[in-house]
Order: sequence, then structure tokens, then C-alpha cells
Amino acid sequence: MRAGETVGAAVTLNLILIGIAVALDPLPLTAFMIILPSKNGARKGAAYVFGWLVSLAAVVAITVAATGNNPPKPATAPSIAALAVKIALGAWLVLIAIRRHRAMGQPKKPKKPPKWQASVDSMSPWFAMALAPALQPWVLIGAGAATIVEAKLSSTASYLALIFYCLIASSTYLAMEIYTALKPDRSRQLTAGFQTWINDHTDQVIIWGSLIIGLWLIGNSLYLVTSLPA
Repeated sequence: MRAGETVGAAVTLNLILIGIAVALDPLPLTAFMIILPSKNGARKGAAYVFGWLVSLAAVVAITVAATGNNPPKPATAPSIAALAVKIALGAWLVLIAIRRHRAMGQPKKPKKPPKWQASVDSMSPWFAMALAPALQPWVLIGAGAATIVEAKLSSTASYLALIFYCLIASSTYLAMEIYTALKPDRSRQLTAGFQTWINDHTDQVIIWGSLIIGLWLIGNSLYLVTSLPA
């Protein structure tokens, strides 16, 4: 396997893992499941999904434009800086997991629901579209951007890899929106059950998701650093 192909495979694997973590993040998912059963929920859900996809695509486009579609060469300052960013983001995710785990057994102060939730039935699609990028897990999105720095779009497969990343990161929202549009009555029951499960397992999902992705980012980046030519 040639070096360029190896880098491409590593970038794709990283993006798949990060995309799955973004799609399963419970906090923006909870907001989406509040919007879907509301009045005209399918329409507002479509706007939310659109805002989510546009935000992801914008991050990808800005990152590729910033590198000029010319990834930094190994062992150069920009390449090492990108790996350092991934290590820092991975460490932050591990810290989130540790802090969340420590707080699990402690009594929690009741949190007031966000103001938008009280008026979800009268929410406009424009507000739902703007809400999506505001709720995205930006630490994970940043890890995706740091990974995309290593990508070079030189073939159809490389373009498809970035599109696939955006679709994976949006897969839960797309699936729920399509199901709601096709079977609105049954989707309410499914959404309610899914929301109950998330409410009961939010801490576990955040802890394990943050820990797995954080350790992967740290380990993978350190491996690449140690593999750099002296």
C-alpha cells in the first residue's frame, strides 16, 4: 500500500469514528426529539437537519479551503500542530468523561429547561435551522476538522469520504426525520421511547463516547508523532 493510500485510509477511519460520535451525542439529539413531536414538527425537524448538514459542510469546506487542498507534509510544523490539536481535543474529551463519571453519584441541581423549549410549538423553521449548529458537539466537530486537515481531495473516493462523514454525523437525525415524515403517528411513540432511554442513559453515553473517542484521538496522534522521521 502506498503512503498516500495509508494516510487516506487513516483519515477515513478517524472521520467514521468521529461521525458516529457526533450522530450519537445525546444533548443535541434530545433537543431534536423535543422538536419532532411538536406542532408541524416534521417541517421544523427538516429545517433542523438542514441547518445541521449545512454547518457540517461549512466546517469541511472552510478546513479544505484553509489548507488549499494541500495537506501539510509529515514532520513539518503545520502537521505537528494538527496532531497536537487532536491530542488536546482528545485529552479534553477524556477529562469530560472523568468529570461526568465523578458527578454520577452526586445529587444534581435541577436545571431549568431552555427558553426555546417552552415555545417549541410556535417555533419557526428558521429558528430550528439556527438551533442545530448551536447545539452541535463542537469538540468533536473540531476533532473532525483537525482530521480533515490531513485530507487531500484528489479523487472521487476522497470527496465521497468527506460526504460520507457528513452523512454519518447526521444519520440519526436523517433517519428520525424520514420516519416522522412517513409515519408521524408511530414516530411519536418511537421518539418518546428513545427520549426516555436517552434521559436514563445520558451520563453513560457521554462517558463512554468521550472516553473512547478521546483515547483514540490521543493514541492515534501519538502513534503518528512517534512514526515521524527523525
